[in-house]
Amino acid sequence: MGKRIEGKEIAKTYRENIKSLIEEKVSKGIRRPSMVAVLVGNDGGSISYMKNQQKLSESLGVKYTSIVLDESITEEELIKNINELNEDTNVDGIILQLPLPKQFDEKKVTSSISYKKDIDGLTDVNIGLLYKGDKCFIPCTAKSVIEIIKFVEPNIEGKKAVVIGRSNIVGKPAAQLLLNENATVTICHSRTKNLKDVCKEADILVAAMGRPGFVTKDFVKEGAVVIDVGTTMVEGKIKGDVVYDEVIDIASHLTPVPGGVGAMTTTMLIKNTCEAWEKNVR
Repeated sequence: MGKRIEGKEIAKTYRENIKSLIEEKVSKGIRRPSMVAVLVGNDGGSISYMKNQQKLSESLGVKYTSIVLDESITEEELIKNINELNEDTNVDGIILQLPLPKQFDEKKVTSSISYKKDIDGLTDVNIGLLYKGDKCFIPCTAKSVIEIIKFVEPNIEGKKAVVIGRSNIVGKPAAQLLLNENATVTICHSRTKNLKDVCKEADILVAAMGRPGFVTKDFVKEGAVVIDVGTTMVEGKIKGDVVYDEVIDIASHLTPVPGGVGAMTTTMLIKNTCEAWEKNVR
């Protein structure tokens, strides 16, 4: 029987450190860190995520502001709003809630965010820095994945890692982060041949497909660390990509859904905000 990885317990240490850092600097007369979330429209998932952001931000001493714009706003007006935030020296971090309504060029709008305030790590500059191996803001879910892996498996070097999924916000950056730790990395996707056989060689398996219940015990090597990034709503409940009850008997460690990677993601967003704040208030 493998061990369940509790994302909240891992996040707890980060949160304590963040709060201590903020209070120490505030006691010296430095203003609190400030994060602004921008939402276009009324996507339910984004609204829920923003509520979680606000709750955690305020509990840790971060000023949180949400800007909700009507879906009828033009792309030019949205970018103008973002540019105003870029120029505001009292704003440390900006997160644009995705997905945007279909009429917007998501890549263009995202790239209008200053890379110095891009706490979700989605601008072209930060993505480029990530793949160069330089200091940058890393997409929060991918950052959560690597921090959880390092918590249970400190020595990643030389391990075989397989990432199922090639999205720009999870799969690709998670693979790059594993590569930066000197793992031997394979990225799989819907067209990968002999997918089960490839996955079964992995010492570390990251499932980030968005296909609930896809990864069964037949995909998993005995003693592997398995990270389930999937969050699909099925009959009113959030389901992961991994069949938990099967895989927990094979894996050495496994993240649950919910309570695993998702529990870390907002904490990583606040951590990125504080890193931007420290540079901004020097």
